[in-house]
Amino acid sequence: MTYDARPVDGRLVLLSGGTSTAGASAAGALLDAGARVVVAGRSRAKLDALATEHPGILTEECDLTDEAEVAALADRVHDSAGPVDGVLHLVGGWRGGGGLAGQTDADYRALESSFTSLRHVSRAFDADLRSSAAGRLAIVSSTAVAHPLAGGANYAAVKAASEAWTRAVGQGFAKTARDGGSALSGAAVIFRVGTLAGLEDALADAFVALWDDPAEDWNDVVVEISA
Repeated sequence: MTYDARPVDGRLVLLSGGTSTAGASAAGALLDAGARVVVAGRSRAKLDALATEHPGILTEECDLTDEAEVAALADRVHDSAGPVDGVLHLVGGWRGGGGLAGQTDADYRALESSFTSLRHVSRAFDADLRSSAAGRLAIVSSTAVAHPLAGGANYAAVKAASEAWTRAVGQGFAKTARDGGSALSGAAVIFRVGTLAGLEDALADAFVALWDDPAEDWNDVVVEISA
C-alpha cells in the first residue's frame, strides 16, 4: 500500500495490542500517511518483528490489562514522543461455541481482557485525546453485537460493553468541547466486522481516513467494514 501525506501527517498514534496482522497493516498505512506510530503489546518478539517490518515505529512492551503498567506506558510515550493524537485498540480474540451452556467463565474472563485493556488505555490517554486538535479513538467490534448468537454470548457481551465504553468516551469529547465553547476536536469511533481476516487493509484505510474529516462527522459513529 502507498499513501500520500494526509491530515494525519505528523500526528502521534498508538496502536494498542497492535502486533497482529491488523496492527501491521495499520502501522504501515499510518507511516505512509506521515503519522508517527507507537505500538504497544506484551510480546517483545512480536514487537521486534513489527519494528523490522516497519522501520520508524516505536514499540512498547506492556501488559495492557495491568492498570499500573498502562500508566507507566503513558509516561514513557509522553517522555519519548509527546502526547498522542489517536488510539486504535486492537486487543481481541475469540472463544465460543457450545450454545449458552457452553459459555464458560474461563472463556468470558479471557475475552474480558480486551475490554479491561480498553478501559485502561482510554483512561490513560484521555487527556491527550481531549486536548489534541484532532484526537481519535477507535475500536474493532463485531457485527455480533447487533445479532448475538447463543454460542457467542460471551463474545457479543464483551464487544457490546466495549462499544458502550467507546460511546462514553465520545460523550466526554463532546462535553469538553461544549464546556469550553469550542468546536469538537475529538471523535470516538466503532468499527464493526463480521471477521477481521482479510479486512486488515480495509480497516487500516478506514482508520487513517478518520483524520480526513472534522471530528463531528465521526464522533459516536459505527462503521461497518466488509469485503
